[in-house]
Amino acid sequence: MSVETPRRIVLLRHAKAEWSQASDHERPLAERGRKDAPVAGRRLADSGIDFDLALCSSAARTRETWKLAVHEFSQRPRTVYEERLYEASLGELIALFNETPDDVRNLLVIGHNPGMHGAADALSGSAEGDTLARMTRDGFPTAAYAVVEFPGSWKSVEHGAGRLTEYWTPND
Repeated sequence: MSVETPRRIVLLRHAKAEWSQASDHERPLAERGRKDAPVAGRRLADSGIDFDLALCSSAARTRETWKLAVHEFSQRPRTVYEERLYEASLGELIALFNETPDDVRNLLVIGHNPGMHGAADALSGSAEGDTLARMTRDGFPTAAYAVVEFPGSWKSVEHGAGRLTEYWTPND
């Protein structure tokens, strides 16, 4: 795959989690989250994006979101459960994106806020239509996702390098 081939990062925030006595890392999805995760999965499956790799935070709520969402896909992408996604800063997220192998065209990241929203905002130097305005207005609720497209290699992913092409929330 050439570096001229456009690449996509899809940033999916985990679905709604319960507030429980468990540690934050082990919090399970709430009932609403168990309903929203497959809806997000269906929407992603219908998007026409064929994911080459999914990076999923090791937290229970992200793993559960991915398990429910991926059942909607016709083909499961290679999945890596990545400890560094839990509580990742924007700099840490960009470093992870920069490590992506160049044979990956479409990367799905299942993570947490504020990281998912921050990454979508920071990477989006431009946007289609009102996507950036809607994301700014609505925030990045649970089970929301953003699609950021950019040219070049994964090592070139940086602030403002991409174009926000889609923003979706379960309320859409």
